[in-house]
Amino acid sequence: MPKRWTVLLAYALVAASTQLLWLSFAPVDTAAARAMHVDVGSIGDLALIFPLVYVVLALPTGRWLDSNFNTALAAGAVLTGVGGLGRLVAPTSFGVQLAGQVVISIGQPLVLNSVTKLAAHHFPPGERATAISVGSVALFAGILAAVLAGGPLFSAGGLPLLLGVEAVPAVLGMALLLGALRIKPAYADDVSTSVNLRWLARDGFMWVLAALIFIGMGTYNAVATWLQPILDHYGHGADAGNLVAVMTVGGIVGAAFIPSASAARNWRRPVLLLALAVTAVSFLAMDVVHDSAWIGGWLLLQGIFLMACLPIVLDWSELHSGPERAGAAAGFLLMAGNLGGVVLVLVVQVVMGTPSLPFIAMAVAALLAVPLALRLPAGGGAAPDSSPRVRGGG
Repeated sequence: MPKRWTVLLAYALVAASTQLLWLSFAPVDTAAARAMHVDVGSIGDLALIFPLVYVVLALPTGRWLDSNFNTALAAGAVLTGVGGLGRLVAPTSFGVQLAGQVVISIGQPLVLNSVTKLAAHHFPPGERATAISVGSVALFAGILAAVLAGGPLFSAGGLPLLLGVEAVPAVLGMALLLGALRIKPAYADDVSTSVNLRWLARDGFMWVLAALIFIGMGTYNAVATWLQPILDHYGHGADAGNLVAVMTVGGIVGAAFIPSASAARNWRRPVLLLALAVTAVSFLAMDVVHDSAWIGGWLLLQGIFLMACLPIVLDWSELHSGPERAGAAAGFLLMAGNLGGVVLVLVVQVVMGTPSLPFIAMAVAALLAVPLALRLPAGGGAAPDSSPRVRGGG
């Protein structure tokens, strides 16, 4: 296996582990609350820590990655592995689990923000979209593993088994990535490029991408959070977990194939517009017919296109910002995505009292993003008017 793929696969295992550990308790929240002798809301807080920490640390960690990539990424891997292992000290202690989640959440932005820079360091330009897709697929695979494995593991051995099994990929990924980072990058950064963050404040192209990620990641979080109570109104609430899994499987398929094809043909903007159209239409269709099979089909289609947008936008940000600033660019975008995950969940919560409105609200959010996507370069390349690739000053 070429060395660049060794680095990428080690990274992918750590990236998947961040999502697996983030959502450890989500499939078993009520049972975990009983085991730890706390209320269910406290268990929810163990997951809420992650987006809050991400928003705070996204830009500082992105800058650290740009100035000292290997050290920063290694720190993220260590925090992920040590945090996952530390939760085993007392599986039923809420305090221990809270401390473990904080440690893992600090490592998460160091890991996730590095995907575009790792691709730029180790892969030739023609393979970078594929490498970023692999890193993104790993995130969705981690989410899917958490959703599908949490219940059976808890039923078989409670929190000790659940946390023990989930610590294995985190520790293994940490060890593999620390070894892989010793491989010398094939493509070095331009050391003359400033790594301060001033360029982000005035870069309109990056703000448009951030708005799209805000809506895209926010939509997924809103579906995952509110699908069960929405479907409860129609007698299908028990199917929600499987339907979210179906959407995530669609995302894995879409993220694996669509971004590299769109990059090769410079179809980034058309694919983003198609994803927004599919998302809006699918929510409107689900609002009309409430059969689980019908909703599952639309969520599968939506997942294929909507979740493929993440690697597309990340790849586009690296093309625009250059490898030297890829860490800060990815951090900025993922910070926006985490903010979207909080804001859209709250927006949908406001309209939950009327069964027909949540799907409509999410469809409107997708349609509001269309004018933003139309502002992007039609050819799918770097923005011609605001590229920060100029060397030297901020």
